[in-house]
Amino acid sequence: MPGQLLAEITKKEKIASDIFRLTLQAPDIAAAARPGQFVMLRSGRSLDPLLSRPFSLHQVMADGQIQVLFKVIGEGTRRLAALEPGAQAGVVGPLGQGFSLEAPADNGRFCLIGGGMGIAPLFFLARELQRRQPAVPCDLFLGARTAREVSQLAEEFQLLGLKPQVATDDGSLGYGGLVPELLAISLANQDGPGLRVYCCGPWPMMAAVAAYCRQRAWECQVSLETMMACGISACLGCAVQGSAGGEDYLHVCKDGPVFAAEDIAWSRE
Repeated sequence: MPGQLLAEITKKEKIASDIFRLTLQAPDIAAAARPGQFVMLRSGRSLDPLLSRPFSLHQVMADGQIQVLFKVIGEGTRRLAALEPGAQAGVVGPLGQGFSLEAPADNGRFCLIGGGMGIAPLFFLARELQRRQPAVPCDLFLGARTAREVSQLAEEFQLLGLKPQVATDDGSLGYGGLVPELLAISLANQDGPGLRVYCCGPWPMMAAVAAYCRQRAWECQVSLETMMACGISACLGCAVQGSAGGEDYLHVCKDGPVFAAEDIAWSRE
């Protein structure tokens, strides 16, 4: 069951001019958390802004601390970015359904793909895959607009022993272009089943990755990012259409945020 608490902020990091990482002391949430789950976070006791914001669990530490990584895009995230160590934040979690962590079929590989703030849940995921499936190789692809948004995160993945392949929109780091393009180039000779892909990022990026995986018969799990007000399926504001069409709507907060890619209707027409 998710818990609700006021958590002390123990560390604040500025990753880029508008990207921040908060470390919070939340032992009950840390003990229950699984990769792919999220928390609802608000700045302290204040009701302004009224609604909490959803954030993927970026890291979970053995000492009971959790981390969230976010970009300042509105008043709620601006207030969170203004908090300093020693301040408190309201946290609800862990929430939602996480990633499947069993070994891929046919002696396959893991492949993690993150774009923008969709990189956030992959660090927790990578550490757990290494802990649970240490013999399974893992590929990592990261995409961002510029080098400044991704370089520090890429270095931190390297400390885990991973070798990230990076795509930036402006070509300032790695491949100049979109991460699905880099994926297709790098894995062009990887045929047949046995690759399990984990993907999180902007909708068009995930739709492209899902289509590529479907062509190759690769298993693909996606973590959807949507706006939500409650995190417990009460507001129904995070509905997405399932692949069955019609009235088949899925709620990201309860049914996800992690889904099998084939369960989502990727066309928004």
